[in-house]
Amino acid sequence: MRPTRKCPECGRPSRRENYPFCSPRCKSVDLNRWLSGSYVIAGPEHEETSEDEER
Repeated sequence: MRPTRKCPECGRPSRRENYPFCSPRCKSVDLNRWLSGSYVIAGPEHEETSEDEER
C-alpha cells in the first residue's frame, strides 16, 4: 500500500480511492484549475527569427 500523503488541495490525509486527493471535491477542484488554465507548464522560450519578423 502507498503511504498516506497530504492532499495537495486542502492538506488532509489522502484516500486510496481519490489518490493523491482526499475527496472527489478536491480532485475536481484540481482538474478545473488545469482545464481553466490556472496551472501552466513552462516551455522553452520563443526566440524570434527572421521568418517571424517578415510577417
